[in-house]
Amino acid sequence: MLSFCLMSRLATTGEVLQLIRSGEAATRADLGRVTGLSRPAVVHRVTELLQRGLVVEDAEGPSTGGRPPVRLRFNAAGGVVPVASLGASRTQIAVCDLSGAILDRTEVVIDVEEGPDVVLPLVMDTWEKLLNGRAPVVGVGLGVPATVEFAAGRTESARVMAGWTGVEIPPLIAARYPVPVLVDNDVNAIAMGEHRVAYAAELGDLLFVKVSTRVGAGVISNGAILRGALGAAGEIGHIPVRDGGGVLCRCGNTDCLDSVASGTAILRHLRAKGRDVHSLADVTALVRAGDAETMAVVRQAGRWLGEVISGAVNLLNPAVVVLGGDVAEMFQPLVSGVREIVYRRSTQLATRTLRIERTRLGPAAGLTGSALMVIDQILAPEAI
Repeated sequence: MLSFCLMSRLATTGEVLQLIRSGEAATRADLGRVTGLSRPAVVHRVTELLQRGLVVEDAEGPSTGGRPPVRLRFNAAGGVVPVASLGASRTQIAVCDLSGAILDRTEVVIDVEEGPDVVLPLVMDTWEKLLNGRAPVVGVGLGVPATVEFAAGRTESARVMAGWTGVEIPPLIAARYPVPVLVDNDVNAIAMGEHRVAYAAELGDLLFVKVSTRVGAGVISNGAILRGALGAAGEIGHIPVRDGGGVLCRCGNTDCLDSVASGTAILRHLRAKGRDVHSLADVTALVRAGDAETMAVVRQAGRWLGEVISGAVNLLNPAVVVLGGDVAEMFQPLVSGVREIVYRRSTQLATRTLRIERTRLGPAAGLTGSALMVIDQILAPEAI
């Protein structure tokens, strides 16, 4: 708890805000008791937060004798965070408040391979429409289907956006929105949103696997995103599987998970078997109709996913594996295939309490995660 380490030193204004945001302190008296600050020091810090619009005074709280205390509440409406989650098949765009809640959102069809000069202005124009005169923009968050050098916001090894490789995105957005701009891998943002909204209260370790046009993963370790030394953690799409048939992957290797178990791969497998499928919706229709061959293809994709995920489970020991993305959300046979292999091949201890579940948030997770990524930075005690 934050309060545990504050009694030995003076709490900063940022730490006072954290106590109010977390609910540890709801009145000026609470703040004095938790931090050990004098009454004038508490008043000074609270006044600063009130003036900056980060805290508001609520109706009077319950009295314990005498005048009831005025309660303090974090003001989630004190600013807005435009966010976007770029994808190969669809892009989610939204505006969030300072709690990460989505105020307005839309989905647009953008060919991300047209490059940042085309895509980013379209995203920013869409933000402008969604903002519609709302509170000041305090930060911008973006999730992209690429490995991202997080500190610089530079995209590398783009999975579906070859024209973006080596592009430093924040300056391109900051030219229009002069606020902190944070960019991360799309699955990292999804993992953060899924964890913080659906799981943070019960567990700290989560593996999110997105199965859509491509395959990627986001790792939450002890409540925080695990990015690795250069931001390349979670790129499970380029781990080879056994008996994949020698399929050439776009990375140059053969039988990568991307090339045999993604939505693109499932469509290719079914077309090779004579099925007239043009989209995942066509595959869904065949699964619902009970087409045995289609269900077998989907379940095999799940087994290949399970083969790679089982290695990640042994290595990371997550409390839950969450499967998301269009493919995982549509096809129960795929989820069953993952469970079959993971529970068979992972160690007994790693799977003793392991849960394998479908996403609880769906497409909203990437938007919420992108907002939280920004909020965590701009409202960190040292930033305040």
